[in-house]
Amino acid sequence: MTTLTAEILSTLEGQAIELPSWAFGNSGTRFRVFPTAGTPRDPFEKIADAAQVHRLTALAPTVALHIPWDLVDDFGALRRHAEDLGVKLGTINSNTFQDEDYKFGALTHHDERIRRKAIDHHLACIDVMDATGSRDLKIWLAEGSNYPGQNDMRGRQDRLQDSLQQIYARLGENQRLVLEYKFFEPSFYHTDVPDWGTSYAQVAALGDRAMVCLDTGHHAPGTNIEFIVMQLLRLGKLGSFDFNSRFYADDDLIVGAADPFQLFRILTEVVRGGGLNNPDVAFMLDQCHNIEDKIPGQIRSVLNVQEMTARALLVDRDALTAAQVANDVLAANAVLMDAFYTDVRPALAEWRDSRGLPADPMAAFAASGYQSRIAEERVGGTQAGWGA
Repeated sequence: MTTLTAEILSTLEGQAIELPSWAFGNSGTRFRVFPTAGTPRDPFEKIADAAQVHRLTALAPTVALHIPWDLVDDFGALRRHAEDLGVKLGTINSNTFQDEDYKFGALTHHDERIRRKAIDHHLACIDVMDATGSRDLKIWLAEGSNYPGQNDMRGRQDRLQDSLQQIYARLGENQRLVLEYKFFEPSFYHTDVPDWGTSYAQVAALGDRAMVCLDTGHHAPGTNIEFIVMQLLRLGKLGSFDFNSRFYADDDLIVGAADPFQLFRILTEVVRGGGLNNPDVAFMLDQCHNIEDKIPGQIRSVLNVQEMTARALLVDRDALTAAQVANDVLAANAVLMDAFYTDVRPALAEWRDSRGLPADPMAAFAASGYQSRIAEERVGGTQAGWGA
């Protein structure tokens, strides 16, 4: 069995991966959203489910909220509820893609009334951050156009910068704005923030507390994502990850499901660039569980990140550097492949057991009876999902 050094285990102990509240609600495709027994009916029940993941893995100490999906009358009460369950509230995610007014844009819209409405929504999200103690406001914009000539693309960039400036000015001293990008969907001709370069250009003009969010599923096929990770770390502008996986166009599958080697390569660059356990680089999942059970789906996800992080920490940096300097192509590649092919799961299971955690969190959850209990208890009301 592979032995993980005390230094590696100490590094892994500091790893934290934020969970998205919406991962515990119902979700699906544009054809069908499938309900499941025990699905949370409000943010309090979402937090309770997220706390189960942290209890079994010690990997998920915070939960991201989505506004307005997670609106409550008293965010102070939600914060206390989370803390009573051993977790905290994290990133606040805005939503300008489900309102009729935003059909042709929100922060980029040429109609000042609509743009003002979108800006005010983000200011309200910052009010939520003040109540929850959250640091990051994450913005993803489903804005763009479907046809050439439909919009003035340059004008939209100018309006976006003005909108972001107004939002950024409202942030508290210890709060950040994190701008996500996606190369297409739901718009198909152009997207207002389609790539890391556009996101970087927008946030660089704002200030030091504006960063880029890299969603691992938001790239064209074949994109070298680890290069983007390297560059953003080099520039000091990688604020957060949204970890997920995709095979085709959708991007909400369990992280590492489509390409475990890609996840390893990304985390190798994170380690090399100083992004691991760096408080300025937040790890978060952004996933939906359409057909699999939600809590074990999140457990499997954080374990996948942990396992690939352990493998990335096994890379022999001295040997890799020596091979690179010598232009020994095959030796350099072999250093990475040796780490990637190392099975760290038994060592991690033994380490978890030594810390009083279940050696197999997936089996422990299945045996806990929690899923059957919430299925019996959560009867009536409206199950949470997209839009609630």
